[in-house]
Amino acid sequence: MCGIVGAVAQRNVVGILTEGLKRLEYRGYDSAGIAVVDKGGNLQVRKAVGKVINLENAVSELPTKGSSGIAHTRWATHGKPAVNNAHPHTSGSIAVVHNGIIENYLELRSELISAGYEFVSETDTEVIAHLIHQLSESQESLLSAVQKAIERFEGAYGLGVIDSRNPNLIVTARSGSPLVVGVGIEENFIASDQMALRQVTDRFIYLEEGDVAEVTPTSVNIIDGSGQKVDRALVTLSGKEETAEKGKFRHYMAKEIHEQPSVLKNTLQGRLSKTRLLEEVFGIEAGHIFDRVENIQIVACGTSYHAGLVAKYWFEDWAGLPCQVEVASEFRYRKVAVQKNTLFVTISQSGETADTLAALRAAKLAGYLAGLTICNVANSSLVRESDLCLMTQAGREIGVASTKAFTTQLVSLQLLVIALGRRHGLSEEKEAELVSALHQLPALFESVLTLDAEIEKTAQAFAEKNHSLFLGRGVQYPVAMEGALKLKEISYIHAEAYPAGELKHGPLALVDSDMPIVAVAPNDELLGKLKSNLEEVQARGGKLFVFADEESGFKTDRDTTVINLPHVPPSLAALVYTLPLQLLSYHVALVKGTDVDQPRNLAKSVTVE
Repeated sequence: MCGIVGAVAQRNVVGILTEGLKRLEYRGYDSAGIAVVDKGGNLQVRKAVGKVINLENAVSELPTKGSSGIAHTRWATHGKPAVNNAHPHTSGSIAVVHNGIIENYLELRSELISAGYEFVSETDTEVIAHLIHQLSESQESLLSAVQKAIERFEGAYGLGVIDSRNPNLIVTARSGSPLVVGVGIEENFIASDQMALRQVTDRFIYLEEGDVAEVTPTSVNIIDGSGQKVDRALVTLSGKEETAEKGKFRHYMAKEIHEQPSVLKNTLQGRLSKTRLLEEVFGIEAGHIFDRVENIQIVACGTSYHAGLVAKYWFEDWAGLPCQVEVASEFRYRKVAVQKNTLFVTISQSGETADTLAALRAAKLAGYLAGLTICNVANSSLVRESDLCLMTQAGREIGVASTKAFTTQLVSLQLLVIALGRRHGLSEEKEAELVSALHQLPALFESVLTLDAEIEKTAQAFAEKNHSLFLGRGVQYPVAMEGALKLKEISYIHAEAYPAGELKHGPLALVDSDMPIVAVAPNDELLGKLKSNLEEVQARGGKLFVFADEESGFKTDRDTTVINLPHVPPSLAALVYTLPLQLLSYHVALVKGTDVDQPRNLAKSVTVE
């Protein structure tokens, strides 16, 4: 999930490269590096451990200029964060940046050592640099050397390669990792994400799986996986570049939590009448596909997986459709029994999640009816490779811990459930009830955000804690799972989620006064059962923190802290009760003093397995 930027131009590109890395830092911040070819035809490399600011400092201390270059911000997979493991990796005149994993690197490394190459890093990427250098001695061009090299690779790669002997050229290649070419005026660029280049261009070519490209200041030459020269569409992105400023907030995560009322409005805008879903938002072919759907298979990772688990309750309750939900990294590696007329639904914030994308590609061969993706990034791989898509309209999400992406995914999934439910007994009256509830959602989120100060005080109780248990019943169980994930991601507290009814089957053994128990308690048909489960916790000395419907009857006492939420329509409970858990995680992280937006060991766009 590393970030790659490259540029070939008539001007100094160092500033373009470092600015691009700043915009990609969410993809990894273990180290960063830059390689440019200077006026004398020399390869100039600068690297630093940690965040991009450290690289900027290194460049300012030892300035360099060049009109072509590549840069990288790293999320470590092979080798600890260190200068010697930072990209770019070099071999003679060759410099390489890489996103992905070369699975057969040890075999290649052994071959190259036997050929006389010396390795200075622990990475899989260094073999790429040495292999391309070795092949460049016998090949007529850098392009052919790269083509020969990638024939030897097993695994995933997004590559940017430069050769100081040919300074006006970048060769780039993708297999399993996204790459985009940015097109300028007598200057061109590459990046693992278009966001890195929006300050220099709004025109992009999205490379497809297996593509290799030669990029010069004035040309882009693309060769597909079969060795044929191809043209890929040039896409001009409309609208101005979206701001990445935190505004009045200390962290992107806080900004993104508080943006949710407005982004939920965006997600709903143009998709609902007063009482009905406007089904055409799924595309003109959607109706023909939806008419045939008899089953749902959802595949996703992380937070998006939790969204799928919530949606399972809705699909089976409101639409009467069987629904299976699976983690993509497991689904893609097992033999699946495909049920007749099953819609294959993928969920991803970035649209580049490697396991989810691989699952979609496998599904195309397995006989699923069609693929639909719920995604936040237009022109991403999942969007381009799916039959149907629904964009969540969440805007840029920079914080590693996903917040607004999750809630907009849930809204989008509700729209899909309504569309399919129409064909499976969902009455007009029920649809009108669900749509009416959705119209209330932004205002309800505004109301819950007023609890921020109260939740901040509650977070103090977690200051010295190392473990926590999250409980929910029914559709609130995956909400509890998401709450536990948020807490562990940014506060480093070990947090687990369980269906509250499962306490007696093991988790109750963990309960003591040092383990805060967080429960979500809307006023639904399972409230009585939940109350009984929480009494089991209290009987063992557990400290309860309950987010409860104001009509549920929970009271604060010595061992129980209750935060009351407004009464909400049952169809919105999973959405609304997510919000206070996000706020709780955020404030606990502040108390713990962690790096909220860029927590240790993590990165945002998971483009490796």
